[in-house]
Amino acid sequence: MGRPEDLELNRRDLMVGASAAAALAAAPNGARADASPAGTGRPVMAKVSLTVNGQRRDLDLDTRTSLLDAAREHLHLTGSKKGCDHGQCGACTMIVDGRRINACLTLAVMHQGSEIITIEGLGQPENLHPMQAAFIKHDGYQCGYCTPGQICSGVAVLAEIKAGIPSHVTADLNATLAVTEAEIRERMSGNICRCGAYSNIVEAMTEVAGKPA
Repeated sequence: MGRPEDLELNRRDLMVGASAAAALAAAPNGARADASPAGTGRPVMAKVSLTVNGQRRDLDLDTRTSLLDAAREHLHLTGSKKGCDHGQCGACTMIVDGRRINACLTLAVMHQGSEIITIEGLGQPENLHPMQAAFIKHDGYQCGYCTPGQICSGVAVLAEIKAGIPSHVTADLNATLAVTEAEIRERMSGNICRCGAYSNIVEAMTEVAGKPA
């Protein structure tokens, strides 16, 4: 039998190799990877192409890179925030292929060819998205840290309701969905505002949906 410290090193090498293999297996066809032998200490790299805010971006990434880190550290799109890094606060919310996701919980290599919208892609100071303008009008933020994720999620929530996707509070699955306070609060519950601007966020989203705020 080998020494205990040698066995521990072998176990760690196997774990590194397994993690890299799992990431590559999850990557869609087209995410080409340059595999490194387990235990070399070198990351497994992959070439990933994403369409971010309407622009194609080609990246050479460690397969362990989250979509959030790809945007922030490699594309320098720092609007999406890293809050909990566990998918519990919603500060990192992006819109991927039309649906909102927690970007900290998904690997960039899993989104080869995806259409990704970050807060920077929704609007700019001189040309605000209606949701951004409504957040300003209704004071839907205080410190502003969670605001990019709140706005991206808010845009996607209204699209979900319009598409007829039900939530846990939808009473009649056969009826046309309406934008109600209950629907907004339930669907936005994954986006935490530690400043407590929830009622103002509801007002902003209600106005954008076309109802009196």
